[in-house]
Amino acid sequence: MYGDARVLQDRAQKDPGPTDPRAVLEAAFRAAVSRAHPGTCLPPHLPAPPQDGRLLILGAGKAAAAMAQAAEAALGDEARGVVVTRTGYSLPTQRIEVLEAAHPVPDATSMAAADRLLAEAAGAAPGDMIVFLLSGGASALLAAPARGLGLADKQAVTRALLRSGATISEINTVRRHLSRIKGGRLAQACRGRLLTLAISDVPGDDPAAIASGPTVPDPTTLADARAVLARHGIDAPARVTAALADPANETAKPGDPAFARTQYRLIATPGDALEAAAEVLRRSGYAVEMLGDAIEGEAREVARAHARLAIEARAKGARRAILSGGELTVTIRGKGTGGPNREYALALALALDGAAGIWALAGDSDGADGAPGPDGVDVAGATVTPDTLARSQVRGLDAKAALTANDSGGFFHRLGDAVITGPTQTNVNDVRVILID
Repeated sequence: MYGDARVLQDRAQKDPGPTDPRAVLEAAFRAAVSRAHPGTCLPPHLPAPPQDGRLLILGAGKAAAAMAQAAEAALGDEARGVVVTRTGYSLPTQRIEVLEAAHPVPDATSMAAADRLLAEAAGAAPGDMIVFLLSGGASALLAAPARGLGLADKQAVTRALLRSGATISEINTVRRHLSRIKGGRLAQACRGRLLTLAISDVPGDDPAAIASGPTVPDPTTLADARAVLARHGIDAPARVTAALADPANETAKPGDPAFARTQYRLIATPGDALEAAAEVLRRSGYAVEMLGDAIEGEAREVARAHARLAIEARAKGARRAILSGGELTVTIRGKGTGGPNREYALALALALDGAAGIWALAGDSDGADGAPGPDGVDVAGATVTPDTLARSQVRGLDAKAALTANDSGGFFHRLGDAVITGPTQTNVNDVRVILID
């Protein structure tokens, strides 16, 4: 499992730079996750307790439990509060309470968690310092439906958006305007000073997009949210349509007095994680071509473009690694299981068509790529080898049919090439590596 900070750091530091392509891929992915683990990136940013009040730790996201552990280790008895993480991602703590809630579709636990954090923030005194530990996933973990909405309305919209191929920025634009906690609303509720320490999981590292920006101003509008639904042909419940037309549900904007007492720091980003992976690749003898940490688009289309780059590099005789991040999407038309990274890997294998000397790994840094595998276990992504298609044919698998059915999860599970890490306790989006050897 990759979730232990000491294991991650030790492996990243001691890795000798393996020469086997599969080992290189795994080492690069492990290094990316390690760089963004809270045990590594959080302690230098924690403040000293205030002289005139309490230090209150609040937080939400897939990394929240590990962030709470790191805060306790650094602050000792001063670290008290409550954080919310995904069900199954909890870790033992002594003074900071860890709640669990549903992801990616919110449920009653998500509502209870949001209400708890709003109450804690509102109960702070003016001299208190609230440290809000934020990471990706908090949009689903904190569900506080806007006036006139129920949980079922939010669940319906979330499911429709996830299936539509909408980008994460589009999804969060809608989420912010259907919430009493997102889009700066938590900052408005806070009565003390507020410092947000965030691990970014979004292309471009926009604070308003990370976890739907509960502590920062929102530049988008109700009209923008309505446009997202229209653009993707989503027939929202009538109460959602009404909520998105209600001016009372507009989010907090720049210039709101609430933000005069707030600070915001990014402590880990997708770019940081990719650079850690690049260091491993260079030590292993590969020239690194960095495509960027903010790539978006349909997973299968991006995969075809990357396959062309890999084939061109092979034709030049280069020993090269192509590295990219961002968050891809999948428009679901079939009834299979999978996620953006596995769909990317399957489309990449088909586009490469068995090209010799090209290997790849695509994985979500949080250890959970969309739907679990057929056995119910979360899967981070998948590995592609030069003989992926040949081995699949021997096993009676039809790669093209699997892609059509959006069944990349079933394909790589049966092939034995799923990447399984368990909860990594961080989240800096996708890591994709292609090796040309």
